[in-house]
This record gives sequence, C-alpha cells and structure tokens, in this order.
Amino acid sequence: MTDKKRTLMIVEDDPALLKQMRWAFDQYESVVASERQGALTQFRRHEPAVITMDLGLPPDPDGVTEGFTLLAELLDLAPDTKIIVLTGQQDRENAIRAIGAGAYDFLAKPFEPDMLSLTIDRAFRLHDLQQENRRLANVQQVSALSGILTRDPEMQRICRVVEKVAGTNATVMLLGDSGTGKELLARAVHELSPRRHQRFIAINCAAIPETLLESELFGYEKGAFTGANKLTPGKIETANRGTLFLDEIGDLPQPLQAKLLRFLQERVIERVGGREEIPIDVRVVCATHQNLKSLIAQNRFREDLFYRIAEIVVNIPPLRERKGDAALVAHAFVQRFSSEHKRASLTLTQDAIDAIDTYEWPGNIRELENCIKRAVIMADGSRITASDIGIETDQKDAEMLNLRQVREDAEKRIILRVLARVDNNMTRAAEVLGVSRPTLYELMHRYSMK
Repeated sequence: MTDKKRTLMIVEDDPALLKQMRWAFDQYESVVASERQGALTQFRRHEPAVITMDLGLPPDPDGVTEGFTLLAELLDLAPDTKIIVLTGQQDRENAIRAIGAGAYDFLAKPFEPDMLSLTIDRAFRLHDLQQENRRLANVQQVSALSGILTRDPEMQRICRVVEKVAGTNATVMLLGDSGTGKELLARAVHELSPRRHQRFIAINCAAIPETLLESELFGYEKGAFTGANKLTPGKIETANRGTLFLDEIGDLPQPLQAKLLRFLQERVIERVGGREEIPIDVRVVCATHQNLKSLIAQNRFREDLFYRIAEIVVNIPPLRERKGDAALVAHAFVQRFSSEHKRASLTLTQDAIDAIDTYEWPGNIRELENCIKRAVIMADGSRITASDIGIETDQKDAEMLNLRQVREDAEKRIILRVLARVDNNMTRAAEVLGVSRPTLYELMHRYSMK
C-alpha cells in the first residue's frame, strides 16, 4: 500500500503541453481543465492545494482576461490555495500583476520541468505549514486568556491577576471603559476556575427595564403577577454552581441593590411572589464603566454593596493608554476577518498603522474591531489603507514618532525658554544650558532663531 497522492490541478488549453505536464508530474494525482468554468468545477470537486495555470485561456487564448478572472475566483473560494501562473517569456508585466492579485509564484514558458516541480513542491510544503499553524492556533484557543493580545505591561499584570484569583471564590469587580474587554476577562475568570464545566450566565443591568430586572435576576413563582403563568427561575438560580456576570452593575436600581446585598451575604434567594429560601452556590463577577465611589458620594450606590462586590478590583486601562496594542490587535483582526470573509491575505499599509497608532479610540477594542472588519470588506486589492479604515493620520502625532524630530523640538523649546529667562544674554544662556557660546549660536542658526 502507498500513501494517497497529493492532488495537483493543471489548467492548460494546449493538449500537447497538458499531456507533457501530466507525464512529468506523475507523482501527483493530476486534475486537469482547459477553460475557466471547467477549472472551477474541478476545483470545487477536488479542492487541490496547488494549481498551475496558464493566463491565456479560451475563448481568448491570446489575452489574459479569462486567466485573471479565474485567478480571482479561485482565491475567493479558497484564499490559501497556491496558484503558480505560467506566462510567456516577454510577459513579465502580467506575471507581476498576477503575484499582486494573490498568485503564489510564476514561471515563463517554455519552463524547465525540474524547476516547475521544485516550485510545486515548495508550494505544497508552504500550504502544509499554514494548515499546521492554523491547527495549532485553534488548539491554543483553549487558553482562556488567548483572546487577549497585548504588549502593555499593565494589561499583562491584569492577566496574571485574573489567573491568580480565578481559582478562588472571591467576588471580582472589573472597572473600565466600554469596549475594553470586561466580559472577555469575566469569561476568563470562569474558564480558569474549578467552575468552568458549569454555566456562565451574563446579564446587563442597564439593558433591562427596572420593572423586569428583579424577576429576571431572582425569578418568580406562578401567579406572582399578571402573566406569570408558570414558575420561572431567575439568572442567579440558573447560574447555580457556575459563574454569574453582572455587567454595568452601576446601573442597578437601589431597591435591587439591597436585595442583591442580602443574597451575597446569605447566599440564598427568594423568587418574586415566593416565600421559600433557595440556597445558591455561585461565583459573582461584576463590571461597570462608572465610578462607583462617585455614585456612593451621590447616594446612588450602596457603600456596603460596593465593599461586598469589590473583594478583588481590576482596573482595565483604555486602549489609548496601552501603547502599541492598537496596531498589534489590528493586525490580528485583519487576519481573522480576512479568513472569515475569504479574502486573500491582506496587509496594513504604513499610513494605516500610523493612523491606528495615533487615533484615541474612544470606543476601545470594540470600535477598532468594527473599523477593521469594515476595512477588510471594503478594501480594494491586498492592502488596507488609512482611508479604508476611515480615520486619517494626525501628521503632528506621526512626526512625534521620529526621535530626531522629538530631540530637535525639545532643544528648540528649551533654548527659547532659557533665552527668555536670561533676557537674551547669550553668555548667561550658554552657562545655563551647559554649552559653549559657539555651540549655542550654531544651534540657534540651525533652528532659524534670531
């Protein structure tokens, strides 16, 4: 018994050359086609990892329109497919154009069979590596914190805190702006805890009307109010033995704050309209974008409830304070959405990276995610520009990334400041600055300071 041969697809309209190629590459299971529609049919049927194709196909074998149309259609169906384009000796321009459109490589006709065989073998090995990387990436997703990409020391410290507290039953309070990843960290607390095989129940306290929130949290007995036709457990009861995530707890109405406090102290609940105390074993994680201490000062949030839910407090910094993270996360989103939308591999241009790095991102990760998703869908070609993302580079901020410019601006400011202090006395200014007078004159000349 021998291993199953790899499938190689050959798109060629010259019968003699096609026969020669099938003979030369008999180590592969060759699938052949001579025109565009036949190639698409064979591709859908066999899904080959590597394709060789001539750009000149019927009904216009002397042109390249059909070839480029087929190239785009194949890459839309499977962006990871390695397509080797065969061109004429004097057709380098179209060969480069094909590479720009997503082809893996090109060879000029007449080609050396050994050279094409080597190129095909490299293409198969690269495809195998990419599939293995994707498999390993999926395995790594098992890690609860794998969804958090950061180079920021503070965010890395927060991840270590989450790992430490997850194994306990301590109530965790996550503080941070909208879109900073509070629910992601809450899920990480659950997934890293002994409760990970039980349910994770999330409820947004700001999204449910006050009149419904009590029954949503604590459940209700049959007949407790009009329309209560059956006994219905609440979110707290549903999360028993698991984790309850109370998002935007700063918006919890005060009457419910007292009832929630009693539950956290006694670990029992009473359904609306009921008299029976039901014991509940649940881990509680809370989150809010509001300043709870300020709400306490305004008598809008109970201080005793705050201390009950804030056993472990985690302050999540906004994206604008996590230096370098915006560009890092943007690259990851580009890869993710390119795969989801079956786009050929896309890259961010330098102006796009500058724009991402200097923008304030008031909506944090959620806003960045939406911008990149839109850019992947709307981008023409294989490069995403700042205009595709929808934000423009602040030239002043971009210049501040240049060390020489920063140094020159600092020198100019301090010279002007010292000259003002010494009333333009050059000797005194040189002494204060710690340089000689000729050096000071040279610096003033360099910066056009009279």
